[in-house]
Amino acid sequence: MNTTTSTVESRLHADTSTLESTLAASSRSLVVGKRGWWAGRDLTDWLFAAVVLLGAAFAFTRYQGSMDVYEKGILLCATPAMIALGWFWRPLRLLCVVVGAVSLLAIQLYLRQTDNFGADLAAADKVFLLKYMFSSQSAILWMSVLVYMSTLFYWLGFFKRDGAHSAAEAIGSRLAWGAVGMALIGTMVRWFESHQIGPDIGHIPVSNLYEVFVLFTWLTTLMYLYYEQRFKTRALGAYVMLVVSASVSFLLWYTVAREAHEIQPLVPALQSWWMKIHVPANFIGYGSFSLAAMVALATLLKTAPPRSLAIGLIGVPVGLVLVLLAFRAGATLTPETVAGLDGWAGKMAGVAVFLALCVALRGPLTARLPSLESLDDLMYKAIALGFAFFTVATILGAFWAAEAWGGYWSWDPKETWALIVWLNYAAWLHMRLMKGLRGVVSAWWALIGLLVTTFAFLGVNMFLSGLHSYGTL
Repeated sequence: MNTTTSTVESRLHADTSTLESTLAASSRSLVVGKRGWWAGRDLTDWLFAAVVLLGAAFAFTRYQGSMDVYEKGILLCATPAMIALGWFWRPLRLLCVVVGAVSLLAIQLYLRQTDNFGADLAAADKVFLLKYMFSSQSAILWMSVLVYMSTLFYWLGFFKRDGAHSAAEAIGSRLAWGAVGMALIGTMVRWFESHQIGPDIGHIPVSNLYEVFVLFTWLTTLMYLYYEQRFKTRALGAYVMLVVSASVSFLLWYTVAREAHEIQPLVPALQSWWMKIHVPANFIGYGSFSLAAMVALATLLKTAPPRSLAIGLIGVPVGLVLVLLAFRAGATLTPETVAGLDGWAGKMAGVAVFLALCVALRGPLTARLPSLESLDDLMYKAIALGFAFFTVATILGAFWAAEAWGGYWSWDPKETWALIVWLNYAAWLHMRLMKGLRGVVSAWWALIGLLVTTFAFLGVNMFLSGLHSYGTL
């Protein structure tokens, strides 16, 4: 008995010693982990940081005359943020270096030809590389082509076999990276071009629908590419790039219909430094909500009962077509309005046909999707990120409104619908975190949220008027 007791005590002592050693080692590893974020940086990390710092110093030295105090502050804050992002997600490094180098090349090509004010913007039609590649309009057109090609290759991946689907999707991913790069190059060069038109005209290109659709395109694509790497699947690319392709289609239509690519001076309400931070924060929200909606579509195709799926996905656009046709038949309208209604009815009919094909082909379209848990987690992360930035953007917008119009809130249609969007996603997050909302109901809610967000973004401009009427179609 004494021998048994002694043996048990010895084992307990040994286990206690082992536990203490493990805890001590864990404590040491935690301490090392805290230091490791800095000490663990390799040579490429510090080289990237040096390149970003040199680029920021060059931008400040070269362009400080065109920067106000707020823009200098943004540059100061953006520099460490860019370094941190490059350390966190390595693919951003090459993107930053390529965009910076090509943008500087385009600027130099412009500066070789000058007029009475600065660079001669007519060089965009004379210099080969500017005309066909790197002027802002050329780069944005290349962005559009690459988005369409990326979407095509992602969709081809669904119908390839014997490993060919992976190759097609890999091409789609690379094309998406190319689209992001060309969009950023176009944005940077357009920013430079705006400063060459005349004094006090230059501005960050986020001031009208043309410019913000470019912003939406590259932001949404870049966020998807991060999640693609994070969740180790390219099967969602076809879904997410659909909404990006739709935005590019609108951008091209808007360019032709309104000649929106022409750089215009800012209206007085937009001549504010708040625009530089409010609009990008807003579109991180829009991009995240759109990404979540496309993940929700994939979830529904994978899990929803066929009947409810057909009624929900096909019935809604068909119902909109019927409403538009009924309104067209029952009201006295101008020829322009009739043409517009017919155009939207045709678009909705096309959407209905496409969704009907998705329902019919749901087998191959969902065969390689991630697990439902991964889809749900991705949808939640996207909505949480979008909600955080949309909240910040709404607060910034209130400060901007106080400066421009003398009041933080005026129940303008745009503001009202922004509040509706915020409440919608606040309720979604509340139901998930407090009530455990998951599955088909969660996905339908996220998908319907895209309709609410789209109306807040475009529908208000199309059908309503108010203080934000400078963004009308």
